[in-house]
Amino acid sequence: MNRKYFGTDGIRGRVGEGCITAEFVLKLGWAFGQTIREGHAGRPKVVIGKDTRLSGYMFETALEAGLIAAGVDTVMLGPMPTPAIAYLTRAFSADGGIVISASHNGYEDNGIKFFNENGTKLPDDVEQEIERLIDMPLTTVNGPLLGRASRAEDAAIRYIEFCKNTLHLGTDLSGLKIIVDCANGASYQIAPKLFRDLGAEVEAIGVTPDGLNINDEVGSTAPDALIAAVRSSQADLGIALDGDADRIIMVDETGALVDGDEILFIIVTSRHQRGVMSGGVVGTLMTNLGLEKALADMRIPFLRTSVGDRYVSEAMEERQWILGGETSGHIICSDLTSTGDGLIAALQVLNALLLSGQTLRQARHGMTKYPQILINVPLVSRDNLDHQSIKDTVTSIESRLGDSGRVVLRPSGTEPVVRVMVEGAEEDEVRVCAEQIATSVEKVASIS
Repeated sequence: MNRKYFGTDGIRGRVGEGCITAEFVLKLGWAFGQTIREGHAGRPKVVIGKDTRLSGYMFETALEAGLIAAGVDTVMLGPMPTPAIAYLTRAFSADGGIVISASHNGYEDNGIKFFNENGTKLPDDVEQEIERLIDMPLTTVNGPLLGRASRAEDAAIRYIEFCKNTLHLGTDLSGLKIIVDCANGASYQIAPKLFRDLGAEVEAIGVTPDGLNINDEVGSTAPDALIAAVRSSQADLGIALDGDADRIIMVDETGALVDGDEILFIIVTSRHQRGVMSGGVVGTLMTNLGLEKALADMRIPFLRTSVGDRYVSEAMEERQWILGGETSGHIICSDLTSTGDGLIAALQVLNALLLSGQTLRQARHGMTKYPQILINVPLVSRDNLDHQSIKDTVTSIESRLGDSGRVVLRPSGTEPVVRVMVEGAEEDEVRVCAEQIATSVEKVASIS
């Protein structure tokens, strides 16, 4: 479906360019307000949260002005994780929620993500209506109908208590030493307090945001700082969130990375062993083959979707499954919350370790990861992938790998490249196969 402004994860871009300007965001707030106010008997209400980017102050004010002009009350939440906005939309009985964040990107970027009254992403028809309204003249409601703005001082406490309540009453993390990396992002106050409240000894890094350092050499996309901290402090484990805390990666007691596939495996295994696992699991094209095989050993169904949490969520909802996620660490436990939540996922892993008595290293070794080689190849056109020579090369490699490997060719949604991913049991063989396919793609691109 063609969209002028919306992508698969809201609206994103470089601040001051394209649609990420103050003027556009004001109009965006007004358009969203119009869709909410239509057919609403009373005065609608929207909650607004943001991460720690400098541009968040500007866009927060612009959205507020647009919503007020449309006759919608706004509740400002301040710096708050994306999944917290999904929860607080419901907790405040709001008609919608807005997050100002570009997730794991640098401070130069920003974005706007919307939730409906249920704390889930907007349906396609609402996004289409917002796009239509953006191109219409902005009109302001009459004086008494103007929206009003307020600030929720207890938003962080509400969300922390919500996170705690996803665990059994009395869950105690005493005796655990945890390093928490908040990426200088939205969770910089919430995450350390959450784990300390549960009894853990916490050392926090990435908790000094200045508006420009979000995701800068810290967080889930830059784990070296966390690895070093876990090793130097001899901690039991480390937790790294991204800038808006909807993703998580972990580090075990030896300093080894634990990615989203392994996190999902630990959560699923714990539920399976306790007899509370319901339905199957949704992953993506990039999910490690080791997870698929581990789930098969437990006779748990598994489904792959296109890359993107939106596709994972849609597949989960369609099948009424409650667990899914991505290798990048976007983990969805839909029986606990309506969207991917790094803190909820972390608590689920910690709960699994408490129940099993295992360390994170022991728990992750129940799944054998297959080597994956990813090569980005410049591509002139997506049509190049239909070339017979590329198809023949892929067929040959797939035959060579058999049931012990996979090939994925995926055009990037953000760059003029094709991502060549090969996975198999032997790393040297996988590397040779990936390079062979990459060479085939390069040859076709060079003659186009």
